[in-house]
Amino acid sequence: MTTRDAANGSEPTVAVCSRSFSRHPVLRDELLARYPAARFNDAGASLRGEALIEFLKGTSKAVIALEPMDAGTLTALPDLEVVSKYGVGFDKLDITAMRERGIKLGWTAGVNRRSVSELALCFMISLLRHTPQSRDDIRAGQWQPITGRLLSERVVGIIGCGHVGGDLARILRTMGARVLAHDIIDNTAFYSETGVEAAGLDDLLAQADIVTLHVPLNETTRHLMSRDRLGAMKPGAFLVNTARGGLIDERALAEMLSNGHIAGAAFDVFEAEPPEDDTLTGLSNFISTPHIGGSTEEAILAMGRAAIAGLDDNRLPEPGRFPA
Repeated sequence: MTTRDAANGSEPTVAVCSRSFSRHPVLRDELLARYPAARFNDAGASLRGEALIEFLKGTSKAVIALEPMDAGTLTALPDLEVVSKYGVGFDKLDITAMRERGIKLGWTAGVNRRSVSELALCFMISLLRHTPQSRDDIRAGQWQPITGRLLSERVVGIIGCGHVGGDLARILRTMGARVLAHDIIDNTAFYSETGVEAAGLDDLLAQADIVTLHVPLNETTRHLMSRDRLGAMKPGAFLVNTARGGLIDERALAEMLSNGHIAGAAFDVFEAEPPEDDTLTGLSNFISTPHIGGSTEEAILAMGRAAIAGLDDNRLPEPGRFPA
């Protein structure tokens, strides 16, 4: 129990903001077994701003997914003591404001790593084998085989070799791809074990046939792939983003996809979700999915169970250390 709930002898009030958690029967049952009075987002509302505040009013513990918990929202929820994350991204959380207000965080790193790395792998193969174009050709009554390329013969550049990036690197090395990795963390032991090659960002962009992003979104990574860095990519290379929207200058990318400097791209995440126009999504050499990296049954269960555990196993955030 939280301090305030313990003082009045009542059960902690728990609310689940996530729509996918709320409609999952196994996760509902497991949470209710621990917190019988827990309430869910059964209306399936997209909660943010005043709607989020209203939903969480009087709650001491919350399970959140992509709901933005900024300083204003946190200030408007004086009873909130624990935020437990359903998923791993924390760019929607004001970590500093949580710490200042004494709000603890339940968070488990890498809990959906295989789900996201498999989607990135799917994107790479789809781009190399032109599967969306082949699908569209057949639907249009055209039977025109398209020659593709093997992933196992490519150079793949991984920007961010953490939980997801590292998992993807292992898979790619097993397939025979050459893997370059750029990370701010010293991963020398991992690189030595797997045969992954450490690379500076400029060298990675110049050599990689496929560049894939696996870093968090923060002020140091926003538009990490700027117009200049997109221009520095190897001509005819592919770009994959299953990490976070906002890492790439989407307008510049659309121009480079249109002029052929970048042969194709695949995104699971966007700066605005859903995208506000079809600048990217309308291009024939662009593949998109609606933020489904963690949307496998296995990952949903793992993320949900981690979020349930985080309601009791949590701690004050430490910017730069937890979450990290």
